[in-house]
Amino acid sequence: MAGLDATSGGILGKGRNTAWRATPTNVDMTLPAILPRVVTIDAEPQGVTIDLARTAIVVIDMQNDFCAKDGWVDHIGGNYEADRAAIAPLQKLLPQLRQAEVPVIWVNWGNRPDLLNMPPNQLHLYKNSGEGIGLGDPLPSNGAHVLEKDSWAAEVVDELKPQPGDVRVDKYRISGFWDTPLDSILRNLGTRTILFAGCNTDQCVLHTLTDANFLGYGCIMLADCCATSSPDFCSEATIWNVKKCFGFVCNSEAVLKTLPQV
Repeated sequence: MAGLDATSGGILGKGRNTAWRATPTNVDMTLPAILPRVVTIDAEPQGVTIDLARTAIVVIDMQNDFCAKDGWVDHIGGNYEADRAAIAPLQKLLPQLRQAEVPVIWVNWGNRPDLLNMPPNQLHLYKNSGEGIGLGDPLPSNGAHVLEKDSWAAEVVDELKPQPGDVRVDKYRISGFWDTPLDSILRNLGTRTILFAGCNTDQCVLHTLTDANFLGYGCIMLADCCATSSPDFCSEATIWNVKKCFGFVCNSEAVLKTLPQV
């Protein structure tokens, strides 16, 4: 594990910034010496200086049900192509972040097949008349169960397949923090700043970001790496609110300019 001295004993923990080191006679709880990797990003409402060694990117809901033909959004007549706008910027950004050892965390709807943790108000979001195709129901085009863990519908789109070393978190609400291990994972990784990407900008991205803000993380929304099938004013209001109340906004190019190019 980079940054930890294996000769000092057994390593307890996965986080480079947070792991303990143990021997038969001692447990060293001091934080490992991880050199900061400080960069300054051109963002709004002001530039922001962050430590890449304590930063992660959270990519939300870039999955077939929202972003692919024959997924749930396509089935209901929504504009799934709009949600695909984030794919190309992420294809360019994510390899560079991995090279810079910034953790990539995929947060996707991935419901239990029995839906036992989904109350009626959540089921209503996807089947508000009580009829039709909602959470857990098979799609007519391919039989995949809507947003069900391990189904095609819940998988990340082919263009953005997670890589070995990436982290995957299943979520069950519009916020990625509600009833999930996301906060524990971020804290174990020593994360202080989160870059946000995914869809939909005004829904799952926004509410995961606001919860992160309430939990004390520094939040940066990557506007071009976010997408939504909602009307344009929804994205405009979201970006305005993030800049006003919850963090910072920039495009992925502003982040790429700070990273070593490979």
